[in-house]
Amino acid sequence: MTRAVVEGSDTLPIFELPEVRVYERKDFDYLYLKRRYRRMIRNIKKAYPYARLAGKELKELDDHLARLDNEKEQKAYINQAEKEIMDQFEKEVKKLTVTQGIILVKLIDRETGRTSYQVIKELKGGFTAFFWQGIARIFGNNLKTEYDPDNQDKIMEDIVLGIEAGFI
Repeated sequence: MTRAVVEGSDTLPIFELPEVRVYERKDFDYLYLKRRYRRMIRNIKKAYPYARLAGKELKELDDHLARLDNEKEQKAYINQAEKEIMDQFEKEVKKLTVTQGIILVKLIDRETGRTSYQVIKELKGGFTAFFWQGIARIFGNNLKTEYDPDNQDKIMEDIVLGIEAGFI
């Protein structure tokens, strides 16, 4: 059984097809470019699950905070959620390289629509965000970095879409 549309004396079946994405084949002229691309894939595969999880957890946190009435309850809930997340993921996230950390910051912006700096500032305050921004800058990162899928981060976006599609 399928849906159909009758136009005059013709019956036209309606089929819904899944979206098909077409990707450009990456052929590199130089071996070092191929190696950089493979390294980028490896780093994104390592950081992307944490970014997806951060996006999911932040959405749940925002939803729960919207239901709380006063600021004291909100701060207590934020501290409890922070402790749970740190207990669960601190060891794994500390094992990320600096490059993977930079990628993670960008992917968190992709998943949440907010920079890591904005997230910290909203949840923990401006001074804490300033402190962590200083620490990030020491290690060559920037929590205010925004994700730009059309220009600067186009290759990263292609890799993420490939991971989501299941062929990378």
